[in-house]
Amino acid sequence: MADKPTIQDVLWQFYPRYLEKYTPNARQAKSAVHILNCKTGAYGVNVSRCGQCGHIQIHNNSCRDRSCPMCQALSNELWVDAQNEHVLDIDYYHMVFTCPSELNALIYCNQEELYSLFFHAVSETIMELSKDPAHMGGTPGFISIMHTWGSNLSYHPHIHVLCTGGGLDADRNWHQKKGGFFLPGKAMAALFKGKFLSGLKALHEAGNLSYEGEAARYRNQYKYQELLDACYGKNWVTDIRESFAGAETVMHYLGRYTHRIAIGNSRILCMGEDTVTIKVKDYRSGGQWKELTLDGVEFVRRFLMHVPPKGFVRIRHYGILSNQNKRKLIPICRNLIGCREFLRRFRKDDKAQAIRILYKKDVTVCPCCGGSMSYEVCTGRAPKRSSA
Repeated sequence: MADKPTIQDVLWQFYPRYLEKYTPNARQAKSAVHILNCKTGAYGVNVSRCGQCGHIQIHNNSCRDRSCPMCQALSNELWVDAQNEHVLDIDYYHMVFTCPSELNALIYCNQEELYSLFFHAVSETIMELSKDPAHMGGTPGFISIMHTWGSNLSYHPHIHVLCTGGGLDADRNWHQKKGGFFLPGKAMAALFKGKFLSGLKALHEAGNLSYEGEAARYRNQYKYQELLDACYGKNWVTDIRESFAGAETVMHYLGRYTHRIAIGNSRILCMGEDTVTIKVKDYRSGGQWKELTLDGVEFVRRFLMHVPPKGFVRIRHYGILSNQNKRKLIPICRNLIGCREFLRRFRKDDKAQAIRILYKKDVTVCPCCGGSMSYEVCTGRAPKRSSA
């Protein structure tokens, strides 16, 4: 039994068996091939040479796939660092929006349409309640991040939201949330439910949804209506988990959630001839970590379920943090509330500087003589990085 295997190791062993039983979609198959070939030399190499002693270092190119656990760390750090320019030194709130599990099959076979609807319903809910003078009376700024997995790799689409505890009204006056909950939980859940199901019905009536796999039964109008009735009859889960005081805490939060994938290598404990054992968090036992052993092919199936559609943007900005507003409105907010400006730690796109600061390793200095290492050759071509 192999100890501390990686996702790449698991795919090498079980992906051929998976293909005997399942047919992945084009995006899933592409991600699997990327991860299998990541840092193997299949995508070429970068070569650096010392100008003084001639020492050569060869680095295999990474696959740069969004679902690869070996390609996220530096990208995550650079992205989070870039957000420093737009962070306000105030309280932020962490919210989570979840759909009932009855909708999972329909969402899975209509990912582009229903993930987009999910984002829209969440943003409209937050905007509508925040602008109400009874709650805050202004437009906040928030970042929404789509995750599709549970701890055991089950399909569990949900959106994490990090939202400012204040916002601007139409006259650009600042309104700060003071005391109590950020937004009323029951009202937020009811409004989100109404907006999502209204959008779902509109897509269904326009013929813009497909019904495949486990969702095939909803081609029958009676079964579809039963699904709607069940969803309308349930209390939907929206959770305001915690508040974050100050910019440094906010940036730590972003680092934890933004570029996370379904499972990282650190959670894979061991691999046998037919099984993979992983660490999972048992929320019914107070969030304790436990071991779960899965059939190897089932592990691959669950992992590939969480490969996002091509071009899908799973990190989105709204309100005063939207791309069209933040450069103009964030300086206004800082002046109104009197908070300081935060600067980047790294120069834009300077990976060498980021590696030097983060990992205490200077890739521009020769490890043999201390001379200057110069980039010399790049052979092969790694895949283009897809959207966040």
